[in-house]
Amino acid sequence: MAEHQVMVAPEYLEEFIKELFMKADMNEEDAAFHAKALVNTDLWGVSSHGCMRAPAYFERMRNGAIHVDPDVKTVSGSGALEVMDGDAGAGIVVGKRAMERAMELAEKYHIAAVGVRNSNHFGAGAIYARMAAEKGMIGIAMTNVLPLVTAPGASRPVTGNNPIAIAVPTYGEFPFCLDMALSKVAGGKLTLAIKRGEKIPLDWATDPEGKPTDDPNLAFKGFLLPMGGYKGLGLAYVVDILSGVITGGVLSHQMKSMYANPDEPSLTGHFFIAIDINAIISKEDMAERMKEFYDRLKETPMWEENGEMLMPGELEYRKEKERRQTGIPVPIKTYEELIELKEKYGIKAELPEKK
Repeated sequence: MAEHQVMVAPEYLEEFIKELFMKADMNEEDAAFHAKALVNTDLWGVSSHGCMRAPAYFERMRNGAIHVDPDVKTVSGSGALEVMDGDAGAGIVVGKRAMERAMELAEKYHIAAVGVRNSNHFGAGAIYARMAAEKGMIGIAMTNVLPLVTAPGASRPVTGNNPIAIAVPTYGEFPFCLDMALSKVAGGKLTLAIKRGEKIPLDWATDPEGKPTDDPNLAFKGFLLPMGGYKGLGLAYVVDILSGVITGGVLSHQMKSMYANPDEPSLTGHFFIAIDINAIISKEDMAERMKEFYDRLKETPMWEENGEMLMPGELEYRKEKERRQTGIPVPIKTYEELIELKEKYGIKAELPEKK
């Protein structure tokens, strides 16, 4: 076991976080979904958006920055396009309701989109894209965040590390699932590096003066670099427009950081699309054609010895299988924070180390 982390079985972690959020007066159904979403994200290997964020989410619930019982409702749109107001609810809870609404509309119109304004950080986009895939639909989820990404030659950040997630049902062992931030890396990876006391690659971010740095503490105060240069930058702008501009929400520079402004709602915007492919292809045909698609990828010759072509979602599938056996690696700092919360709030759920 690495010294900087503690291995915890996922079922213990999920029950603990559920009870933790219920201590902030979140109802059991929402707390259970929120906890499961964080644990699943860790199981997929995306630790930057997993359980390490639970203490910060909890504190924001306690101080009212996150409304634990939000009145999430449709405020504009008609037909297959709507906008919902998240009432400053937990982004993961608001995101769930918005994607459920998109899927409900897609059952009628075959394709539907739901935008969201006035929400909070919604974690990993794959949470919502996979919801659609589990129902035999294609799911697309995106969110804009506070500007942290700079453009080549710019002296300030111009957009956020805006993620896009796309999931497609395969009816096999795992769905096709592409989930990517449009910065070089997600900002949460800087937080994870800080917690672990690790350095970062020089092409991840800059310091506050715009100079490359391997210090995650300086990078956290500076700017992230865009994925693929101007191409990633342009896609990030698109997410800003879909999630913030057309929804009537705040523009990205008007958002609040969940860390710098722990007592205020983030005012985040999201955008979800559900495509009911059953209108154009049967489940059986989809399964057969996606298997053909997958098999074609797997037989690709690789020049590197032992190299293997992976389909998006496959690495996460393998990581989940592994971590369900070995446990989830929780940074020691996060583990200590959770134990402190357990003692302070009388949480009964246990967090035993996995032997």
